[in-house]
Amino acid sequence: MTENPDTTPAADSAALRERIAAELDRGRRRSRGLTVGVLDEDDLVAQHSPLMSPLVWDLAHVGNYEEQWLVRAAAGQEALRPDIDGLYDAFENPRAERVTLPLLRPREAEDYNAQVRRRVLDALEHASFDSGSALLDGGFVYHMVIQHEHQHDETMLSTHQLRRGEPVLGVGAPPPPPPAAPPDRDEVLIEAGPFTMGTDDDPWAYDNERGAHTVDLPAYWIDTRAVTNAAHMDFIADGGYDDRRWWSEAGWTWRMRGGKRAPAFWRLDAGQWLRRRFGRVEPVPPDEPVQHVCFHEAEAHARWAGKRLPTEAEWEKAARHDPATGTSRRFPWGTEEPAGHHANLGQRLLHPTPAGTFPGGTAPCGAQQMLGDVWEWTGSDLTGYPGFRAFPYPEYSQVFFGGDYKVLRGGSWATHPTAVRGTFRNWDHPVRRQIFCGFRLARDAGKEGR
Repeated sequence: MTENPDTTPAADSAALRERIAAELDRGRRRSRGLTVGVLDEDDLVAQHSPLMSPLVWDLAHVGNYEEQWLVRAAAGQEALRPDIDGLYDAFENPRAERVTLPLLRPREAEDYNAQVRRRVLDALEHASFDSGSALLDGGFVYHMVIQHEHQHDETMLSTHQLRRGEPVLGVGAPPPPPPAAPPDRDEVLIEAGPFTMGTDDDPWAYDNERGAHTVDLPAYWIDTRAVTNAAHMDFIADGGYDDRRWWSEAGWTWRMRGGKRAPAFWRLDAGQWLRRRFGRVEPVPPDEPVQHVCFHEAEAHARWAGKRLPTEAEWEKAARHDPATGTSRRFPWGTEEPAGHHANLGQRLLHPTPAGTFPGGTAPCGAQQMLGDVWEWTGSDLTGYPGFRAFPYPEYSQVFFGGDYKVLRGGSWATHPTAVRGTFRNWDHPVRRQIFCGFRLARDAGKEGR
């Protein structure tokens, strides 16, 4: 009997090579569309905020990271530019200082990235994905590099948001209309019991998503949708930013030091809330999830509402656990990779979409839009899972363990579909607001909100 050629190891490897090449190309086209494709050299080398790198640093950094992992580590080839490794080491050079470094100019960065990519594609033709190497098996190191570039693309979008000047990004595609009928409930009950958190077998998963382990949670309620701009306006109107009762000690210190009274990029004009979005000023859409709020603001809003932020485990159980089968899904909707009807991902729209826009992405529990639109703050500190093992380098996540970083889940409209899933963990300082972050609320079962 002739073996089906579509199921042979060779066919599987060919399909994986094709997928990797396509995803590498998508990432690079996106990077160029945020740098050399839209801005002149002066804008690319400038530092638009001390919170962010000059865009030209990000542009060359993704190429240098690709060279180190796909040319040197994976293919075993000699280094092209070992002399620039230090310039593009994120741990050696704080963002505020990168503008002072002798960085590659935009044209030089472009030429360097192209040279790296040629070597990568040549080596990809002969790469083995079942060699027993943890770095190569299943295409792990390629997946890591693809995600890394998309993560920097999202970072570059944050730089664009902080940049002053004329708009250079388009307005994005129009969002699909939300369903006519809202959900029949504002929150859903997650029954008590165990679920599987994390993963052992996802070829795209980072070390901090591994390994799969059982977590047993008491019953809790979680909001069907993320907190909207309208709901946060109510918090503001009720004096939420000025009422010490709702704020932690650290949150109140942050609020008083900066005099904050609204999300980043908002301002009140003649009784109407406006926002600045990529150089355009527009009314704040009431039905979109609120974004550009830090952990402290999210926590204060939650207390005001008589609720709290979900823990990271609560968020993941709501997003992944299927009580009918007792299994945890890769995505809220199942195993199908994210498509346009599932979630607002991949920079298609350049803003969040109204609550309820993507019913096709609903989780088994009934919670909506748990992937895409806005990163959602959780109440948890970043730590490793039981048996955590740093791989392939501790600087990806291990060095951030310890309580200084809060976990965010779910991705945003700016997150590429390859860089988010139900197990993916993001983290940041609790004061960060330039990222595309929002939140949803939870409460203990039996405890009422406002």
